[in-house]
Amino acid sequence: MPTVFEWKGWKFLFYSDEGTEPPHIHARKDRKETKIWLKSLEIARNKRCTAHELAALANIVEEHQSEFLERWHEHFGN
Repeated sequence: MPTVFEWKGWKFLFYSDEGTEPPHIHARKDRKETKIWLKSLEIARNKRCTAHELAALANIVEEHQSEFLERWHEHFGN
């Protein structure tokens, strides 16, 4: 599970067994986690994140979208 980026205690990462899904990134901190699609920037799944946290995480993913997509393709080779 490669960590791509860290911000305010949040780790942005990929799970290595999810390369068959569309490009996405997970953001984890403590027992909170969200999954965000990299192309549409939609929240795919949310576990324990507040609306305020989701908005902040979506903004970070938008700011780093091209970098995250590049890293996705490097990691999964597609």
